Amino acid sequence: MDKFTRPDPSSLFAFPVAAAGYPLIAAFAFATGIFALLRLIIPALTCLAVTFFTAYFFRDPDRVVSTAPNAVVSPADGKIVFAQRVESSPFYEGPCQKISIFMSVFNVHVNRIPYEGIVENIAYHPGKYLNASLDKASEDNERNAVFVQTANGSKYCVIQIAGLIARRIICKIQAGENVRRGMRFGMICFGSRLDIYLPPQTTLNIGLGDKVSAGTSIVGYIA
Repeated sequence: MDKFTRPDPSSLFAFPVAAAGYPLIAAFAFATGIFALLRLIIPALTCLAVTFFTAYFFRDPDRVVSTAPNAVVSPADGKIVFAQRVESSPFYEGPCQKISIFMSVFNVHVNRIPYEGIVENIAYHPGKYLNASLDKASEDNERNAVFVQTANGSKYCVIQIAGLIARRIICKIQAGENVRRGMRFGMICFGSRLDIYLPPQTTLNIGLGDKVSAGTSIVGYIA
């Protein structure tokens, strides 16, 4: 029987929302109240709909994570748009297994750590805002790369990539920090992409077009 754990404390709320969404939700709710007091029905209903959508977008559900040995979990909710070995990359020395996950505006956008280890470095790169489903977004778009070394000496990199309308990358971890598989580490606002570069001997557990969930879907196994 599979065993699972909770990498983060459980939320106290039935509908958890990421802290980054609070200001926007409050602003739209305030606007809704003002329009309602002025009896401007259409603007009030419009702002109310935007308030609910914003709360929906910033939802941050609790997740349980598999404790299976060597399992690599998905860092994001979304669709697999690339999953194969590459011979070279700016983010990994030598051949590696690359997985790309596209997140639409309807996916949960909170990002989670794929595999436990120590953060060696975090590198932010400014860039373009191309459609995140395109392969060239990996190297052309604004991105934030997190480099992690595992307990057995293996290394991997997970990259938060901005998209066409995603203009804010949030990363809450720092170099030198110990990270746990499945723990929250950041988010990208309004449609985006995450890439993972894993050791070449990693066995992939997903394929092109598969839907994955952050923390709960196993995308591969590090040998």
